[in-house]
Amino acid sequence: MTVYEAELVVGSREFAADGVLALTLRHPLGEDLPAWEPGAHVDVVLGPELERQYSLCGDPADRSAWRIAVLREPAGRGGSAHVHEQLGVGDKVRVRGPRNHFRLEDAPRYRFVAGGIGITPILPMLAAAEAAGAEWTLLYGGRTRHSLAFTGELARYGDRVTVAPQDETGLLDLGSVLGDLPADTLVYCCGPGPLLDAVEERCPAGRLRVERFTPKAQEAGENGAFEVELAQSGRTVTVAPDVSVLDAVRAAGVEVLFSCTEGTCGTCETDVLEGTPDHRDSVLTDAERESGETMMICVSRCRGRRLVLDL
Repeated sequence: MTVYEAELVVGSREFAADGVLALTLRHPLGEDLPAWEPGAHVDVVLGPELERQYSLCGDPADRSAWRIAVLREPAGRGGSAHVHEQLGVGDKVRVRGPRNHFRLEDAPRYRFVAGGIGITPILPMLAAAEAAGAEWTLLYGGRTRHSLAFTGELARYGDRVTVAPQDETGLLDLGSVLGDLPADTLVYCCGPGPLLDAVEERCPAGRLRVERFTPKAQEAGENGAFEVELAQSGRTVTVAPDVSVLDAVRAAGVEVLFSCTEGTCGTCETDVLEGTPDHRDSVLTDAERESGETMMICVSRCRGRRLVLDL
């Protein structure tokens, strides 16, 4: 599948909250950007070995620009510092995507839960739910009121949005939104790992959709060696116990797209033609894992001795 990739221009930059910088990205020739749906993110290539994923948080109907928001993380690995300190209006940056593993599925009712910068993929979902006439609420938490981005935009939704800064109200009252859920309700949550874990504990099976910024803890699995046949390339490679499928494939000279190498971004998702993947990612839903149709080759392995991948 061909993935859109282009040098885009920073059209504007403004602070959406303390430490949260919102940027709009435009094509230098004014061309329309690819369409996207709520929940989508893009890969932003900030430099050699410096690539990050950011959710699109603008209006999907506006093809002239993409909006992202970046939280400054002093203890981060350099991506947010680069965006905050070095990307100015008029600068160009390579962007790839969009891709979406957090799609808003049709439902008559939604409960949205966002923590901090996790509001970014949720924001366009609210507009989509509103346009569809669905019944919905949002519970939005963070450290302080000043650290919560886009509260001005959220104000138009009135009391359907509950803003709960931790220094004012304590931890989010998840029971207030997740207790006694109607059977036709879907829950969407994005934010820090502990928040997602807490929501998962309280949410009925099959009703929750999450997006993680960091890998979810996985149960330790066996790391035996196995064979991977690359259907397009006509090659077979051996994946050693201490080597990922991604590294084995690249060592064989086959170029594949990848980014986080942690199983969170979805960039390296690959179609599985034969065999059973041992899923160790933090992207796929339980149903997608059960189908075995795709896998994240940066972290997932094989349940058995052989996989055939569409590479």
